[in-house]
Amino acid sequence: MAEIVIKNVRKEFGDFVAVKESSFTIEDGEFFMLLGPSGCGKTTTLRMIAGLELPTSGEIFLDGEEISQRPPSQRDIAFVFQMFALYPHMNVRKNISYPLISQGMPKAQVKAKVDEIAGILGIGDILNRPVGGLSGGDRQRVALGRAIVRDPKAFMMDEPLGALDAEFREHMAEELRALHDRMNATTVYVTHDQLEAMQMGDKIVVMNNAVVEQFGTPQEIYDKPATMFVADFIGSPSMNFLPFEGALDAGAASVSLHDQTMSVPQQREAASGRLVFGVRPEHVRLSDAGAYRGEVLASEYLGTTQIVTLETANGPLKARVGSEQVAKVGEKVGLSFRPETVTLFDEASGRALRSELNEGVLAHG
Repeated sequence: MAEIVIKNVRKEFGDFVAVKESSFTIEDGEFFMLLGPSGCGKTTTLRMIAGLELPTSGEIFLDGEEISQRPPSQRDIAFVFQMFALYPHMNVRKNISYPLISQGMPKAQVKAKVDEIAGILGIGDILNRPVGGLSGGDRQRVALGRAIVRDPKAFMMDEPLGALDAEFREHMAEELRALHDRMNATTVYVTHDQLEAMQMGDKIVVMNNAVVEQFGTPQEIYDKPATMFVADFIGSPSMNFLPFEGALDAGAASVSLHDQTMSVPQQREAASGRLVFGVRPEHVRLSDAGAYRGEVLASEYLGTTQIVTLETANGPLKARVGSEQVAKVGEKVGLSFRPETVTLFDEASGRALRSELNEGVLAHG
């Protein structure tokens, strides 16, 4: 397995820019997620790493070697796609063994290797069955087996669970992560599903409109979003945004929301104009002591918790609170926020303002 380094990679298709200058490092043995909405550039980035597309500019390193202009056959990378792309005229064993037979490996070694991989994937009992009659989950395991069997330096996975139903998709996500941990394989995984990315990834690159918005661990990206896009895209419900007019000096530790002073992390930069107060629903507290007020519009019961929707002087807000807490429609309640859970943004650029809590994370995002 190997480290993958992306340096200032850009991809153009005529006048269309699919990926703007992107740079990040995928560590050896890491499960790395490329996350973003459709058309953001994540699959194009994966295809450039794999060699299916050549970058317009920039460099790609695999195991210390520059590979940006090499064909896929010279990159020692295996692929798993959403459509399983199995050979329908071959049974499971022949599908998995095909890469090894193509390399000229002796039959005894091929059989031993296929049996080993089938044991890891739990498909030893279906090796002699035709692939046409298999369930979606079993066919995905066969596709994984064919990729794994030749011990490549890295795996590229493009929405590999997208064709599965929701319940089985979650189960296969757990299996994939367990398989990765067992093999310690460098894996690059494309998805539009933020829950999948948070559940499986060691690191995440969040992309939007051909740009890397943020790069970091799932916790960094969730707790310290670099942009309003990231804060909105990650989380369910997403982060609340309360716009306000303000002027902050470097070192400020409070802002004024509708004439109420709210504590925030100490700011590392000055800002003025249209700003945004960001806080996640689970960090909103309904409290009689809260000076900032909101009117309850609705409550959605979720078992142990409920999502309370409120209207405030700065716009709508959602709070995730315990289901035992009473929130009557039409009631006006106090709201409070711990300062360490607040992120301030510049509304025009969408960029998070640097503070004592996020400056280290945003510097490499």
